[in-house]
Amino acid sequence: MLHDRVLVAVETEQGERRSSGGILIPATAAMGGKRLSWYRVVSIGSHVRTVEVDDRVLFDPEDKAEVEVQGELYVVVRERDIHAVAADRLGDVQTGLYL
Repeated sequence: MLHDRVLVAVETEQGERRSSGGILIPATAAMGGKRLSWYRVVSIGSHVRTVEVDDRVLFDPEDKAEVEVQGELYVVVRERDIHAVAADRLGDVQTGLYL
């Protein structure tokens, strides 16, 4: 990857899921409004500062550029388009990020 680009793999939600209130939501249900999705970082460019490989990042799926590499589908994003980073390497350190 070059410059500030991040290559990510989409973490798809398969099957039905439950809401926080316990309501069963079928897999075929369409989500209304704008919904962000989590992606797993596969590769980063040389100017990326806040993300590392294997981190999970929150991103708007409408602002993406898809690419196929050896039969696998990935998404290329700019670092500035990432909304949040979830990483085990942070441990108990306070990041100042509140979702």
